[in-house]
Amino acid sequence: MKGQRGFTLIELMVALLIFGLLASAGVMLLSGSVNAQGAVKRHLDDMAVVQRASAAMSADLAQALPRISRNAEGMNVPAFWGQRDEGRALLLFVRSGWSNLDNAPRSTLQKVEYWLSQGRLERLTYPMIDGSEPDQPAVLLEGVTQLGFRYRDESGAWRDDWQPSQADLLPRAVEMRVTREGQPPLTLMFLVGPGAKAEPIEAAE
Repeated sequence: MKGQRGFTLIELMVALLIFGLLASAGVMLLSGSVNAQGAVKRHLDDMAVVQRASAAMSADLAQALPRISRNAEGMNVPAFWGQRDEGRALLLFVRSGWSNLDNAPRSTLQKVEYWLSQGRLERLTYPMIDGSEPDQPAVLLEGVTQLGFRYRDESGAWRDDWQPSQADLLPRAVEMRVTREGQPPLTLMFLVGPGAKAEPIEAAE
């Protein structure tokens, strides 16, 4: 019929170009949203890991006791020991408050060690305080590239290690500075002894 006409080839090409641009923009926006959600989830998961590790250390250190123990060879071990050699336990102490849900014939005290092994911060526990071998370690943090501790004594001074001449002497506080792969360094501070509470987590400079 006269007066009827379709789209020209140029008009179709322009329409397809506009549609393609809008579709590309929509895909980019959707991709950005998905990536942002993934980044937020990874960040929240990482924060949860740090909080669990902090809570475990806080519970341990807050219940540390001046209890001298013996190792598997029968030698006396100080109530609290802290040093920087990766080939040995970085922290070693005895804590109270070990839950006994199954009423097993054991003490409510527990010997705890913290190790740095192949980039993992590990927590070791012993079934008995004196003369026993440790259980399998529990991994608290992975991807650790740097780890350091400091210990505050009764005078308020900070030490890089804790090897006191008095075997049952405990520090007043412990500071842990940890750096992990792809993450900024964190400083965690804990009070030591019954009734102590963890200090807030501090972001490093």
